Amino acid sequence: MIRREFIALVGSSALASPFPAGAQQAAKILQIGFLYPGPRAAAPPRIKAVQTGLQAGGLRVPDQVTFIPSITDGDATLLAPMAADLVARKVDLILAISPAAVRAAQSATATIPIVAGDLESDPVANGFIASTRRPGGNITGVFLDFPDFSKKWLEALKETVPQVSLIAVFWDPGTGPIQLRAVEAAAQTLNLSLAVSEVRGRTDVEPAFQFATQQRAGGLLMLSSPLIGGNTKLLANLSVMHRLPAVTLFTDFARDGGLMAYGPNLLSYLRQEGIMAAKILQGANPAETPIQRPTKFEFILNFRTAELLGITVPASILLRADEVIE
Repeated sequence: MIRREFIALVGSSALASPFPAGAQQAAKILQIGFLYPGPRAAAPPRIKAVQTGLQAGGLRVPDQVTFIPSITDGDATLLAPMAADLVARKVDLILAISPAAVRAAQSATATIPIVAGDLESDPVANGFIASTRRPGGNITGVFLDFPDFSKKWLEALKETVPQVSLIAVFWDPGTGPIQLRAVEAAAQTLNLSLAVSEVRGRTDVEPAFQFATQQRAGGLLMLSSPLIGGNTKLLANLSVMHRLPAVTLFTDFARDGGLMAYGPNLLSYLRQEGIMAAKILQGANPAETPIQRPTKFEFILNFRTAELLGITVPASILLRADEVIE
């Protein structure tokens, strides 16, 4: 009797686990689509920062997660077909960088989770989410509350170059109107005039600098977009060449030779996205996952560039800077 019970127990165990643990079918490797409309050369450090966040969130790369990079290299017309391709591949999650990428992903799927990296727009006003606490659909992410930055950028330019009265503004219409409206409102309160240039791609950059020079602009503000964030070295060189004191959101601009930058730490912000993506891939519902804001901001001043431009930087600016490049 005991022998029969022992044989039955062994038999049932064999049925429950027909292979040794090490030979069992490997767990599914999750796929993330990385939808990015910026320059191809700027994508690798951004992807790496997201991967760091995924690993901090408990997912190993590439053992548990792989990336499918969908990078337009500045061609916005590729966003929609690339988003559709990611959906056809049945990726587990889409990381959409920029408002245009979020719109393309939103149009392509209402079921695959989308984690947005959007530094340029209001997600509720754009119709991406229902509310910041309960997004309500398949989209959540990291968004920047923009209006406060607009005034701080203009104040920094005016304080550094007190005689300035006209500021050139580079704006990518693909990011939407919210940034520009905020800057226009801030300029009125500071008694500044603006000369706005639409900058959609690299071919628009040099004409925009020429226009700023023709208008006798005393400073330059470059609004956030993948084009600006992915070409900081080029823009820094051109701003010095055209002798324009310039500021933007992307801190690499000042480190690459531009005058000033004030904004979130880009790699920290992307790491935040990775952590959020890890939570969703491990079961969190994007509809119930509150959006996040960047948590770390930096004011970077390039003192060498100030000297090249003949600017005497006031002590108040030097004291506020988190980093001074000398």
